[in-house]
Amino acid sequence: MFDPTSEVLEGKSPVMSQRQPPVTEEPTIGKLVVDASRDVSSLIQSEIALAKSELKISVKAGGISIAMFATAGFLGLLAIIMLSVAFAYFVHMTGLDLAWCFLIVFAAYLLVAGLLAFVGVHKIKQVKPPERAIEQAKETKSLLKRG
Repeated sequence: MFDPTSEVLEGKSPVMSQRQPPVTEEPTIGKLVVDASRDVSSLIQSEIALAKSELKISVKAGGISIAMFATAGFLGLLAIIMLSVAFAYFVHMTGLDLAWCFLIVFAAYLLVAGLLAFVGVHKIKQVKPPERAIEQAKETKSLLKRG
């Protein structure tokens, strides 16, 4: 008959005496490959989920900022119109008829537009093709044909 108190008195634990040492089996290469594949797949899915969540926040912030820029541009356009009217009335204070004052403001805007177009044409004539990059591409192409 088994008496657990006798083992306890002798310093042995009745539970410890009945345990078997754990058997460790070496995992097979196939199991390791399957585990690694599953872990890599899980990691990639987690990275994609993280990227999606970050992009969702960025796109939302970008959309809000675009709307704010559009509103600012619209309000700036309204401000230019109001400034133009104020300038026309300022010129009207000289005694000119109001129609001539608005025509003067119109001519001033045409002058500014013409000046900007002239400077733009001058600057665009300075644009040249990337000659060094084209030459490098030609050299690379010839090296690849030889090689």
